[in-house]
Amino acid sequence: MLRVRPELQDLCWFRGPWRSVHAREAAGWAPFHIVTKGTCVIDIATWRSVTLSAGDVVVLPHADAHALGDGSEAVGAPPVRIGAHGGVRLKTNRIAADDSGEPETEVICGRLHFGPGIGSLATALLPPAIVMRTDGQTATRTRALILAIRDELGEARVGSMPIATDLASALLMMVLRAHLENDRTGSRLLRLLSEAATARVLSALLREPGRAWTLDGMAAEAHVSRATLVRAFRRAAGLAPLTFLTDLRLGLAHHRLATSDTALGRIAVEAGYESPSAFSRAFLRRFGLRPGEIRRDARPQADRR
Repeated sequence: MLRVRPELQDLCWFRGPWRSVHAREAAGWAPFHIVTKGTCVIDIATWRSVTLSAGDVVVLPHADAHALGDGSEAVGAPPVRIGAHGGVRLKTNRIAADDSGEPETEVICGRLHFGPGIGSLATALLPPAIVMRTDGQTATRTRALILAIRDELGEARVGSMPIATDLASALLMMVLRAHLENDRTGSRLLRLLSEAATARVLSALLREPGRAWTLDGMAAEAHVSRATLVRAFRRAAGLAPLTFLTDLRLGLAHHRLATSDTALGRIAVEAGYESPSAFSRAFLRRFGLRPGEIRRDARPQADRR
């Protein structure tokens, strides 16, 4: 169930002051950037700025608008020129087409598509940005993959795009796996996804989180008995199926409150609650905050004046 399909889009060569703006991606897609040379800063519209260095990979599961740059205001910087290089776009701030100077910063940009059900899971339970640094036990493997992707795109040989795409798929799966393994909620989800019965139920819950689910209904989705399903959930997640459902619904609702203007009553219904007051009580128990506080804190500072 944990599958991603990457799409490599841009090979970026920059030096001096520069800034490249990226619009919000469509639902189900998540932008990613692989820094292969130099350093840069990513400014995420709904989050914060993060400095990236050569060998770092960043994935934005919520598909937020963002910008990459050298960290300066980029005042007077040459405009970003777009050309073609093999199967990807070439973005550069070189002033002339025949400028052969070495770039100070090189970044590979693209987007990945989550497999069925994972899109909702990503927006509900993953942070706005996942950053993998090339240190620790995974350093050698991730660096090797990054260099191989860069070489394939840079050389633009026959078959380079499918090879680079497959390498990027492996790299991005490693990024997501590393995050999930080191996050308590994520490790629980990995265990649920690894067993057929619980994976089927999780997929169904993500498709219809607001449905009036019962233990019988979940067991039917899993093609197992109720007792077997309860044991499987407790083994994988340490929770009963209906308790897990409550956590999942509230996680989805938290994301909706922080990223949309959807009415509270509508979010309550989508989360399976009959009234906003019942939803607010459950939300307060789970997060220690009322829904209105999440929405207020998520608004830009200028809107609060």
